[in-house]
Amino acid sequence: MRRAKIVCTLGPATDTFDQIKALVEAGMDVARLNLSHGGHAEHEERYRHVRKASDETGHSVGVLADLQGPKIRLGHFAEGPVLLERDDTFTITVEEGVAGDRHHCGTTYGGLADDVTPGERILVDDGKVCLEVTSVDGPRVRTRVLEGGIVSDHKGLNLPGVAVSVPALSKKDEEDLRWALRTGVDVIALSFVRSGKDITDVHRIMDEEGRRLPVIAKVEKPQAVENIDDIVAAFDGIMVARGDLGV
Repeated sequence: MRRAKIVCTLGPATDTFDQIKALVEAGMDVARLNLSHGGHAEHEERYRHVRKASDETGHSVGVLADLQGPKIRLGHFAEGPVLLERDDTFTITVEEGVAGDRHHCGTTYGGLADDVTPGERILVDDGKVCLEVTSVDGPRVRTRVLEGGIVSDHKGLNLPGVAVSVPALSKKDEEDLRWALRTGVDVIALSFVRSGKDITDVHRIMDEEGRRLPVIAKVEKPQAVENIDDIVAAFDGIMVARGDLGV
């Protein structure tokens, strides 16, 4: 028996039943639904395809719902992607409704201005662009571009060494978790786990829905590495998310 299991992330490229059945026949053991993207209706259709393909092939396939978690992102750019060049000044503001350009942009994280200090770095899009905080003025975080590149709508922000004050579960995560439990998935993955306590709200919602499932902690923050023993004790398994952890 093959001990290593193959987890496949389903998306627009594998939306049809025939495509998903081909994955099952090729050896897919777990189908991952990435709830960071797409709506419940399209994920539910993929879920049904997986169950049908599993029945037809006789190959047992688990379904994992991967919650988005408290991912910090840039906001919207009014005229599409912009190029930031070395030594440019770029401001990130927590003010709402800001249309971004090459000089400034909004963010999904309202606590950014409270959590960062001058000299700290902000990494954009898995480190492709590197910013250094030069000052904080009310809701605005002013930065200097250390490593330039193209930035666009909703790219992720990483704050190395900064203990961000965001909840383990966002409102979207709670809605997604309840949907996943009612749909019938087999496993839940929680993103950006920082400590063993992060499982508390997940279990509370599971108890409210009357269905306890295994919960996988995604290790993708330095805080998670520091608290790894606590996390291993609290969760049912871990997943090393090398993309965010690497920066």
